[in-house]
Amino acid sequence: MGRIEEELKSTFENEQQKAMLNVLFTANWFRSDQVKLFKPFDISPQQYNILRILRGASEKMNMHCVKDRMIDRAPNATRLTDKLITKDLVVRERCESDRRVVFVSISPKGAKLLAEIDKELQASMARTIEHLTQKDALALNRILDTLRG
Repeated sequence: MGRIEEELKSTFENEQQKAMLNVLFTANWFRSDQVKLFKPFDISPQQYNILRILRGASEKMNMHCVKDRMIDRAPNATRLTDKLITKDLVVRERCESDRRVVFVSISPKGAKLLAEIDKELQASMARTIEHLTQKDALALNRILDTLRG
């Protein structure tokens, strides 16, 4: 991937517009790579995100907490989780004191799948960011945090 002007065959009104479009374009570029990487594992990037959240949790979580931690806060997180439950990657449990509350946790099969994906993902990420220095990464993080206010 080259410069955004070349990729989009476009000019920009100013550097701020160019930066915003560059962030959106690059995010979609990353997402496309992720879709390809997760496809052999039969999960989507959003499902991977749910599994990663559940793996990092110290205990079972309710779906509201899962949604709050998602990178892409999909309104269909419950449906995505239902698909993971069908694949035995996530376990669902109803709260004893309030049957309306549902808890979810990663299953052993889900944890094993994540371990397999992690190997592929780490290699892919290493290739993607190999030209990004620590100093540049710090600057990029600071700028992105500033954009979100």
